[in-house]
Amino acid sequence: MEDMYNGVKLTDEMFEGLNFDNRVSEEGGYSNYSYWKSTIRTFFKNKVSRILVTLIITLLLFSFLYPVFSGTDPNQVTLNMDQWNTKSSSEHLFGTDGLGRDIWARTWYGTRNSLMLAFTIALVEVGVGSIVGAIWGYVRKIDPFMIELYNIITNVPSTVYLVLLTYIMKPSFTTIVIALASRGWISEAKFMRNRILSLRESEYNVASQCLGTPLMRIVSKNIIPHLISLIIMETALTIPYSIGSEVFLGFIGLGLPLDTVTLGNMVNQGRAYFMLYPYQMLYPAGVLCLITVSFYVVGNKFADASDPKNHV
Repeated sequence: MEDMYNGVKLTDEMFEGLNFDNRVSEEGGYSNYSYWKSTIRTFFKNKVSRILVTLIITLLLFSFLYPVFSGTDPNQVTLNMDQWNTKSSSEHLFGTDGLGRDIWARTWYGTRNSLMLAFTIALVEVGVGSIVGAIWGYVRKIDPFMIELYNIITNVPSTVYLVLLTYIMKPSFTTIVIALASRGWISEAKFMRNRILSLRESEYNVASQCLGTPLMRIVSKNIIPHLISLIIMETALTIPYSIGSEVFLGFIGLGLPLDTVTLGNMVNQGRAYFMLYPYQMLYPAGVLCLITVSFYVVGNKFADASDPKNHV
């Protein structure tokens, strides 16, 4: 029986054979799509994200460079009473406090110290939590133990935990890091564990396994990009929480020593004289609000941008 198409007889001379190449066949449907390029493009497409990232970079540069080049001692006390509790002027942009110390200099020294504390807590908390969460997600045998440990730690009120730990240990930079990170890592670990479990059971990973895709390729292409974006997001969100916790511990008298200049100590010291000299609290509190709000919003914006559903 001869093959016919629309009344035309089909012959072998009408067709040309092509050599089949397995390597070329894998390129079907290939595009130059890049997860990170798409994430960054989506993130910076938002005007609010661009403004806040610029603000964060400006605050970081100023807070870390000003103490290096200014040469001003933030704890320098003057005996001239005329220099005490002065308002903003060309000599003291933010005025002075009850001991004649320059609030402008103290604000930027305090911003640097608070950011260093927050970055350290975020790195320890998210770093340890991510590692433990990855092990927790893949090793099913430790799941009962980790669930019980998570319930024990999270059921203790955070305020009680922080107060007890700071009472036991001498107030210092290390104490604050341990007090906050020793509780926060378990929540990060639980979050990462849940994400890894959902990624392992997702349809595209199951499909990749059925197609015989090597495990390392699945991990590098399907899992790690999602985890890295989550780690960046969690770090950005942990920073404002850490600064707020430092302010709270200073408010109840369990923060860093008073001779350590931080935004938390400045806010708490200015609070005592707020009715008479409100600027002593408002300036450092304003910088504190800019930092916490900026990092929080940027973290959420990055979370939205890292979602592949929002990529174009």
